[in-house]
Amino acid sequence: MKELAITAAREAGKILMDNFGKIESVTKKDERELVSNVDLKAENTIIDIIKSKYPDHNILCEESKWAKTDSEYKWVIDPLDGTHNYIYGVNIFGVSIALEHKGEIVLGVINMPYTDHIYWAEKGNGAYLNGKPIKVSERVMKESLAIFDSGLQKETAVRTGFLAVLAGKVFNTRMFGASSRHLTYIASGVADLVVEFGDNPWDFAAGGLILTEAGGIITKLDGSKWDIYVHGYVASNGKFHDEIINLLKPFVSKT
Repeated sequence: MKELAITAAREAGKILMDNFGKIESVTKKDERELVSNVDLKAENTIIDIIKSKYPDHNILCEESKWAKTDSEYKWVIDPLDGTHNYIYGVNIFGVSIALEHKGEIVLGVINMPYTDHIYWAEKGNGAYLNGKPIKVSERVMKESLAIFDSGLQKETAVRTGFLAVLAGKVFNTRMFGASSRHLTYIASGVADLVVEFGDNPWDFAAGGLILTEAGGIITKLDGSKWDIYVHGYVASNGKFHDEIINLLKPFVSKT
């Protein structure tokens, strides 16, 4: 299953790279959410590869709807994470594929095709980048590079309010606009923290497992147990996770 997911992520990544800067059509899903023809092509490619081997498995993906089966397995797919980056010509985007078994994520693969980085993790077997083990950093909060939620247009007062607090506690903050990039940066020790007030299961299912297998922590915004169906999360190297949760408390109550 891991090799199948890596193959699917690579094939989708080729589609993204072949079409970067050459998008044929863009459609509005809502006022501030776009989808391109490339999203759909990459998604169909991933699904075809999975269904060729596991036709009875469930599929949860961003663009297509699939009827539920009796299988204990569910593939959670984001064919183009960072769609808006991609459409605008920003080269931070990825392919995210996770496998859920009986409600638990057991496999995660992320392809960042622009940098030719393949991240993967299997439950209990560590996390890897291009075949080499990765680990989270040891940095404390005042030394940390924090990544923040890019959706500032939603619940703006709450999100910008917390950002102002966070900016005074960490070394620096960034927004990259793609959960696949956020979580793999923390898993590989490049960054140390990400706070997301809202996201979809396909955005972070694979990245959440890769992060935890690399030694990191991911929880709900209130510090309780994380799963892929939550609304918002905190992911970190674990060195100052509780401190972030405490800082969030006045803001979480307003969401």
